[in-house]
Amino acid sequence: MRSLLCSLLLLLLAGCQTVLPPLPAWQSPVGRDHADAGQILELQTGQRLTPEQLVQRLASSPRVLLGERHDNPDHHALQLWLLRALASQREQGSLLLEMLTPGQQARVATAQGVLAAGEHIDDLPTALAWQTGWDWSWYGAIMRFALAQPYPVLAANLDRAEIMRIYQQPPALTGTFSTAQAVQAALLEQIRESHCDLLPENQLPSMLAVQQQRDRRMAQALLAAPEPAVLLAGAFHTRRGLGVPLHLRDLGDASGNHVLIFAEVGDAVSADEADFVWYTPSTPEQDHCAKLRR
Repeated sequence: MRSLLCSLLLLLLAGCQTVLPPLPAWQSPVGRDHADAGQILELQTGQRLTPEQLVQRLASSPRVLLGERHDNPDHHALQLWLLRALASQREQGSLLLEMLTPGQQARVATAQGVLAAGEHIDDLPTALAWQTGWDWSWYGAIMRFALAQPYPVLAANLDRAEIMRIYQQPPALTGTFSTAQAVQAALLEQIRESHCDLLPENQLPSMLAVQQQRDRRMAQALLAAPEPAVLLAGAFHTRRGLGVPLHLRDLGDASGNHVLIFAEVGDAVSADEADFVWYTPSTPEQDHCAKLRR
């Protein structure tokens, strides 16, 4: 009898387990056969995780920062998968995106209301005033899913007018962690490299101010957002030693946030930069500097 009861209990427990959605197929063409493709690492321990284990770890976090490479379709597909998977484990509080600005927030809220009423929006990018710099083919599926959910979808970036004001007259940045000389030196070097050493030196302080004020805005938006919150942003913004996590600490928050970076095979991600890394195939390498120098 005891054996029968135990068997019934195991069956009941198995029936209560949440079935996660299937993982998406790879879209990026380079490195699909690489040994690290699809691997998830917990960086503090070096432990390899299954997708299910990753979801379990993230589900208890008040804030999850997801760092992407903007032009890698696998990163966006996995973000969507993760949003669905987390929703099966907990009630989501909010989703924030680097790709949205405050000027779009009213449009986003209106679109959510229309969709919640069961109505259809023929041209969603136009309804959202989606910025052409963010390829809709990469973000459309995420936005359609998120806007159909009951939680708010929130802007985490600066408006263009704000960026121009910061560029012309950089404000003082408060805090200890984000203003450290080593942090700002590393950011300046990244700005130089990303602009192919073509920027005049006198523009670098303004570019640094814009970068850090964008990170500060993302941190402020996260702290104001309903929990649990998820932020989608470029990987450089989410790195613990340089980006939004430093600003969260400067704003007085050091509680249980987690950083997951989606990285391409061959890229190195350290425990100082993130809690977890999920490796994907890569997109073909492009020499954007050659284009800039033409």
